[in-house]
Amino acid sequence: MANSAQPHNSIVIFPFMAQGHTLPLLDLSKVFARKGLTVNIVTTPYNALAISKCIKTYTNIHIIEIPFPSTPDIPNGCENESQLPNMSLFTSFFKATLQLQQPFEQILQDMSESGSLPICVISDYFLLWTVSSCHKFNVPRFVFHGTGVLGMAITKSIFAHGSNITIKSETDLIHIPDVDLPFTLTLNNMPDFIIVNDPTHSSYQEYQRMNEIGEREKESSDGCKAWCVGTLLLYDVMEKRNDYHKITPSEPYIKWLDDRGTSNSVIYVCFGSHSDVPDLQLDEVAYGLEMRGHPFIWAVRSKSWTVPDGMEDRIEGRGWIVGDWVDQRSILAHHATGAFLSHCGWNSVLESLIMGVPLLGWPMGAEQPLNVKFVVDVLEAGISVPMKHDKIVRVDRKVICDAVKELMESDKGKKVREKAEKVGKLARQAVQKGGSSNQSLDELVDYLCGVNKKTM
Repeated sequence: MANSAQPHNSIVIFPFMAQGHTLPLLDLSKVFARKGLTVNIVTTPYNALAISKCIKTYTNIHIIEIPFPSTPDIPNGCENESQLPNMSLFTSFFKATLQLQQPFEQILQDMSESGSLPICVISDYFLLWTVSSCHKFNVPRFVFHGTGVLGMAITKSIFAHGSNITIKSETDLIHIPDVDLPFTLTLNNMPDFIIVNDPTHSSYQEYQRMNEIGEREKESSDGCKAWCVGTLLLYDVMEKRNDYHKITPSEPYIKWLDDRGTSNSVIYVCFGSHSDVPDLQLDEVAYGLEMRGHPFIWAVRSKSWTVPDGMEDRIEGRGWIVGDWVDQRSILAHHATGAFLSHCGWNSVLESLIMGVPLLGWPMGAEQPLNVKFVVDVLEAGISVPMKHDKIVRVDRKVICDAVKELMESDKGKKVREKAEKVGKLARQAVQKGGSSNQSLDELVDYLCGVNKKTM
């Protein structure tokens, strides 16, 4: 276990082992490295391979590996959420990460003995046990929330006041204490892990426990301050936004996009790295895209689904279905991409809008329904895909066809695209010198260095 950190200028960053949690923390690591800080990223061997490719040009970012725990519930070699055969194993995966506490504390112990404890640890909010680990070594711990502020505020308020919230039906308007909502909210819009009237539900209890630990951390640290430093991706690509897709020019799907003659003509489709979409539903997506006739790139995670018979021939030249990993940021940055049919995980929302690409919102879980509400009703930079209550096929092919048509061909779609472009412009202004996010980032770095001076 190598330790490359230098005393008094190093930060430890500990991401949860999932794409959506890791990527923004890698962006943050690069920002800190540009500020002259040394960053040590703690992760497991499989995840280290992917991370090392993203940081190879940064000499002051290092990786410290710890073994992923072996557990009978998780397939051997599975170290990332994206490797899970299905999301029913997520709870077991989450519990396995609790066993990372001892090796993580050994890292801090080694740093302590060598006189090179970090000025802080920034860890994912899923790794809640790092609070006590950092307390043992008197190292400040900052929690990283990769979700949007609005969704997080609603979630925290419900955990704090859930017993006082009564709902008579799925269509009743919900009042969220302490949060002034910019839209109306019903039970149908709520994230699936928030069971307001069932505090005995296992998911509710787990998130409640995270919230309680966060409150204890706040009480023990003389208050709590939020540092809104995003969108972190923009610090890396702002100056080369129009050429970002050239980072992966050899990828066949980028060459395919290059061959599209018209800007904003291609629909990109992806439902995230951990959405379990039934094969019958994927069939409906395929037929809906075929019916509409617009060119599309579709990144499919399913290992069981196959393209319907004869479809590959029918869509040849105008549809590209990819079963492997794709560089989503490169696709969204390409001038040919004109829409994103998405589950609206927060990373996907940010990546799409900063590139000026409007969204077709189809939430699959977590806080995604709130993200869709925010994008559609507040930012007006997307269109919501209507859904049924059927557990297998929630959206049929005609609905998909009509939604694509509305976004790509209607006057409303044109206005939505203009809004998306404006949001992207505002996001870029926020990270430029003098912008709100850039100022918050500078304040965070100054604060960290100030804390360091006090302990020297």
